[in-house]
Amino acid sequence: MPFYTDRVLNGSAVAKVIRSEVADGVKELAKKHRAPRLVVLLVGEDPASKIYVGNKTKACAEVGIDGETVELPASTPQEELLERIESLNEDDSVDGILVQLPLPEGHDVAQLQWTVSPDKDVDGLHPINAGKLWQDQDCFVPCTPAGIIEMLERREFEMAGRHAVVVGRSAIVGKPMAALLLRQNCTVTVCHSRTKSLEETCREADILVAAVGQVGLIGPNHVQAGAVVIDVGMNRLTERRQIDHYYPGDEKRRRAFEKKGSVLIGDVDFTRVLPKASAITPVPGGVGPLTIAMLMVNTLESAKRRLQRTKGD
Repeated sequence: MPFYTDRVLNGSAVAKVIRSEVADGVKELAKKHRAPRLVVLLVGEDPASKIYVGNKTKACAEVGIDGETVELPASTPQEELLERIESLNEDDSVDGILVQLPLPEGHDVAQLQWTVSPDKDVDGLHPINAGKLWQDQDCFVPCTPAGIIEMLERREFEMAGRHAVVVGRSAIVGKPMAALLLRQNCTVTVCHSRTKSLEETCREADILVAAVGQVGLIGPNHVQAGAVVIDVGMNRLTERRQIDHYYPGDEKRRRAFEKKGSVLIGDVDFTRVLPKASAITPVPGGVGPLTIAMLMVNTLESAKRRLQRTKGD
């Protein structure tokens, strides 16, 4: 699949291929043992979280993974969550455990992440997996950056020797993204809210990854001609004037806004950056589908590893 066939990178298409591969792997595993099992803990009534979890459950069903969502009220105490996680750790029928973020106020997210067994941490957020990532050891990797690397590799883009700039330093995307790009032999710069001369630094990038959650932060002045631009942002435009600014003349977006009252946009000013980029991911349809596809990959891999260890015992 040539990388430059289409400048707008279709993450949905790549994710479809990955899910098909996972489905084949699940069938083979089920013949030998059983289908993998993923349990998601959803605490509270956050609408976005419910949508994300619903999409994950749907993806599980499509590939044959046994997906279960445990819905808990926002008032659920930390101690109960810890007990549930410990119970899932000890359950041999569970291959992956995911605590959906964000959590309601009052919860210690770090403590919960520490409690999930590293062997079932299919989100790749346990400190042991994070440490192994930076030590170039085999581990579960956060799904969004893993999906980005998968897309670039499948599009046959040579990353070695390229200068990659990552805008954002979160533990979920920015930091693991930097680590994975280093594994690909990129020269990596990480930018954040305290970075001086952001435009100038971004213009040095052959690969520019935007992951800060700020509408249209990356404009044409941030991008050198021919750069590959990866937009991880997932924001909403809720005013008509914003639609007119970021998507001038885009009747499809206007109709969507009039119907739903909002439209999705990333961290990149897509309309104005597109002419300068050699390749760019859209929002939606870019990075998002890859994230869920890689969660399926991690869950299958967890089940395989656990079966192998059982045979070894």
